[in-house]
Amino acid sequence: MRRWLRACALGVVAALAVTGCGAPEGTDGDLTDDWPAVTEPVIFQPENGVCHQVRAKAKVGYLSSYGPVPCDQWHEAETVHVGTLPAEHRDRATPPPAGSPARRAAHAECEKAANRALGGDWRTGRTFVDAVFPSEYGWRGGARWFRCDVGEIATLHNPYAKPRTSSIRGALAGDAPLAHRCFNPQKTGDDITAMEAVSCDSRHHAEFVGLYRETVKDHADLDDNQRARRRCRPLIAKYIGVPNNATVAVQSGFITYYPTEELWQDGTRTVQCFLWFPSRDLTRSLKGGGPRALPVR
Repeated sequence: MRRWLRACALGVVAALAVTGCGAPEGTDGDLTDDWPAVTEPVIFQPENGVCHQVRAKAKVGYLSSYGPVPCDQWHEAETVHVGTLPAEHRDRATPPPAGSPARRAAHAECEKAANRALGGDWRTGRTFVDAVFPSEYGWRGGARWFRCDVGEIATLHNPYAKPRTSSIRGALAGDAPLAHRCFNPQKTGDDITAMEAVSCDSRHHAEFVGLYRETVKDHADLDDNQRARRRCRPLIAKYIGVPNNATVAVQSGFITYYPTEELWQDGTRTVQCFLWFPSRDLTRSLKGGGPRALPVR
């Protein structure tokens, strides 16, 4: 019995040895030409025209949290442009920090894209603009994109993202639902602590009149009341439709909102200007009202 088993085993080995020498059906015996060619790795690129449930934290687009949704669903931000950093900004070892030339270049491109999408300057309404960059891991892997996210903010004093269920495109065009208009300022001491947005047909004391571009070098230099008055007063006079003279200075006060230090570092230089009548009740917009809207007292 043992001899039979041994003979059987030897026969099986011999059979395997014989069959192993031939090429399987459908092959040519050359293993090196049947493997697919290795392709170049594909670097992740975010989509344009999609929305995101959560605004990017610290303006970093982590791949692990990337999950775009249709803009008719609950979201905090909408991508309106995807760009690529120019060659002179790609050689950094890490993503560009706030205030760097690369980030300022991307932010400037995002502001232009946001204004096109919104139908007006984003600083004239309750909106934010973020230039979002790859994470450090993505940057090391060769990613050099940036995406431009736009969203709605709750209030002037609470610039956090307000969730939406519709696209923000066109929000500053036509009837401009997110445009700054009339307000009731709240004051503590010499500081304006809040700006409550109200209908211009209801009682109010302040109204947004426009933007001016600041030219000082440092963010700390913005806190100059006399300088702000000189820059804001012509906007108030033009908005109402009266000469820019002492009457405007005497009759109307002003409120200015500066960009945050982070926005300043990234290149935003526009200051928001509001006319202000602290002791006078207004019940309609003063835009184009002319001298009758600003009587001498």
